[in-house]
Amino acid sequence: MEKKNREFQVYQAAGEIRDSVGEQEQDGQEQKERDRQVEDYGQLTLDDGEIRIHLLNIIGEIEGHECLPSNSKTTKYEHVIPQLAALEDSRRVQGLLVLINTVGGDVESGLAIAEMIASLSKPTVSLVLGGSHSIGVPLAVSTDYSLIVPTGTMMIHPVRMNGLIIGVAQTFEYFQKIQDRISGFITSHSRISEERLMKLMLETGELTKDVGSVLVGKQAVEEGLIDGIGGICDAFEKLRELIRERA
Repeated sequence: MEKKNREFQVYQAAGEIRDSVGEQEQDGQEQKERDRQVEDYGQLTLDDGEIRIHLLNIIGEIEGHECLPSNSKTTKYEHVIPQLAALEDSRRVQGLLVLINTVGGDVESGLAIAEMIASLSKPTVSLVLGGSHSIGVPLAVSTDYSLIVPTGTMMIHPVRMNGLIIGVAQTFEYFQKIQDRISGFITSHSRISEERLMKLMLETGELTKDVGSVLVGKQAVEEGLIDGIGGICDAFEKLRELIRERA
């Protein structure tokens, strides 16, 4: 009887060791997958045991239908949009935190990402770190709540186009439609009025080689573009608050 008990204890201990090794291998595989997500897409899912949050990093230039040079930091919309769709469909992820440091980029792609974020049913918070310029402004205001660090900047200027432009009235009308889409999105997702937004956009005395305005930290909040001043801890705290309220 004692021999059988010892054999059972040895077998049980071996099983526990196998389970422990299996858990370590699984943890290692999950860590490798997280590292790959960060490296390839600038995205990561965080889990503190209570709330599961997806982190989206929007950096550099928003890449459109044409590939930018390999030495440029870019955010590719073909990577971001499927991730946002998967986030909406996920039963495990409860919220989205968007970290932004972008110089702008392709208008259509930037608006597509902003519309996707705005249409998510789950709580969302954005944090402007270095800057959120040009088409980065709609991205910053697309979330349920937006924050900016004290030294963060937001550049507002009219839409531009590179390359051949046909000098006819239809070109101007097309530009105006694009501008109206951008302005309409910004005003519908923030507290700034359309009149004030256009005044900042067409300011001639601030930028040396362009028209427009640069708002730094507190100015962006005072103008009604951003909801508040804060850092990464404030962003996590606000997102967890929204998640608990939604739950």
